[in-house]
Order: sequence, then structure tokens, then C-alpha cells
Amino acid sequence: MQNGGLIHLYCGDGKGKTTAAIGLAVRCAGHGNHVLLVQFLKSRPTGELKSLALIPGIEVMRGKETKKFTFQMNEEEKAKVKGEHQILFEKVKQKCMDEHLDLLILDEVIGACNTGVFDVDALVAFLKQKPAELEVVLTGRNPAPQLVELADYVSEVCKRKHPYEKGIPARTGVER
Repeated sequence: MQNGGLIHLYCGDGKGKTTAAIGLAVRCAGHGNHVLLVQFLKSRPTGELKSLALIPGIEVMRGKETKKFTFQMNEEEKAKVKGEHQILFEKVKQKCMDEHLDLLILDEVIGACNTGVFDVDALVAFLKQKPAELEVVLTGRNPAPQLVELADYVSEVCKRKHPYEKGIPARTGVER
């Protein structure tokens, strides 16, 4: 990628962080580039995964399915998820060394760091040592200051209203 290697951070409490990251993945793949989308804290099937599977050049890696949100987990369950995320991230780092990736999206990695199921220091170390040409996107709420400092782009999605506040659950084709 021309002048590649920048770090994007899509954060905030609004809907659309993952959607923005996937839009960038589609754009990047449309130019014949290799994209790796890695999802943390997400394991349920979603519509975007079906669409992404149809696009050459986009690969998706996800953690194992969990039945609970992190705030519902006890310490033992969180430790298990953290171990699984570490294994997933080791695979990602190996792919970055073995293959030419143009864009790496670490979706909801910030949330994983904030809930203690991924180590922010490991993420920071990777970002400081990543391949120079690798473009990286991080998504999630409340990024650690060191992530904001490392980022070249910081885009905040701000929620003003959300249908959930009216009792409207996530809808297929829109939120999932």
C-alpha cells in the first residue's frame, strides 16, 4: 500500500466502529490487497461474515464462541478467554511474519483489553514492532492512552440516540 503502515483507532460509545472497519476492509480488498479481520469478544454468526466470505482477499479469524458477556463471567472463565485470545493473537502475529498482509483489523481488541481478557501491553508491543507497511485498525470503547498516542487516526463514534434505549433489540441485517 502506498505510504502504508498507519494505525487507525475507531472508538466511542456509538454504533458503527466495526462497520467502519469492514468498510475499509472492502475498499482495501477491492484494490487487490490482503486483509485479515480478527474479532475479539465476538463469536456469534453475523451478516457481515457471510458477505466478507464472498470477497477475495479478506480473511476472518475469530475466537471460540462464548455463551456469556465478560461482565457475566467469573475470574476462571475470564482467564480461559484470555488464554484463548493469547493463542489467537500468536497466530495473528505469525501470519504477519509469514504472509504479506496489507490491512489488519483487530475488532473489539480495545474492549478485550478493558475487560482483562487481552493484555494491552502485548498489543502496544505488537504495534511498535509490526511490519512497517502493515496498516492496522483497532476498534472498541475507551482506548488506553498509550493506544491513542500510537494511533495515526483516531475517530470517535458518539451515540446520541440508540433504539436499545426504547427496548428495541439488535435486529438481523442491521445490528447483527
